[in-house]
Amino acid sequence: MSIDSSASIDPTARIEEDVEIGPDVVIGPWSIIGSNVSIGAGSILRSHVVIQSNTRIGGGNLFFQFCSVGEDPQDRKYQGEETWLEIGDGNVFREGVTVHRGTGGGGGLTRIGNRNLLMAYAHVAHDCMLGDDIVCANNVGLCGHVSIDDFAILGGYAGVNQFLRIGAHAMVGGMTHVVNDVPAFVIVSGQPALARSINSIGMKRRGFAREEIELMKKAFKILHLRNLTMQEAIPQIKALSEDSEVLKTLVDSVESSCKGVHR
Repeated sequence: MSIDSSASIDPTARIEEDVEIGPDVVIGPWSIIGSNVSIGAGSILRSHVVIQSNTRIGGGNLFFQFCSVGEDPQDRKYQGEETWLEIGDGNVFREGVTVHRGTGGGGGLTRIGNRNLLMAYAHVAHDCMLGDDIVCANNVGLCGHVSIDDFAILGGYAGVNQFLRIGAHAMVGGMTHVVNDVPAFVIVSGQPALARSINSIGMKRRGFAREEIELMKKAFKILHLRNLTMQEAIPQIKALSEDSEVLKTLVDSVESSCKGVHR
């Protein structure tokens, strides 16, 4: 066991022997830390938090009460093989959030990046890959093998099928059932889920230039409103600009899709 002297640990907490706890970590009442767990500097576990085995946690993370992190994956194919969960820095896990380790068949790793907000009772299943600055609102459910790119936002009770990708700066409306990939910068909502517009408000808040937003509006019309096939739409989007990074991000999210995109 390696516990920094500046860490604060409630006497009711239970901690396994083979853990690493960094400087200024706070572990609150009735929390449980399993084997092969490391917790980076300044992270806080409020109370009744369970960090199960084989979990690496960066610095400055905040876990509210009743989070269950690093638990065995809910997958019938999982047979107890060694798998891991990696969490970056500055994330917030609100009440009751659940995050599971990977599976051997899925690469053995679930990863959450930096500065993400997972609101109450959100679930991140095995082998998911989350980038940075993502918001998952209350009761969002991610099935296994889901990838979410930076700055995406998922509204409350949204559910994402397995093996799907949510593109960067995309937005999924509350109570939306996602059954295909969501292109970057696009808002998808409703039952059934449909592409509604680009996330122009989110782009403005993140400092994108007006010219970039206008390009995305044109690209959205080509991709979603002109009844074109993907083979017809992609060249027209590329022709809008040869050096636009936002268009490149959009095109990549569409061309790399294995499950097809919501249109």
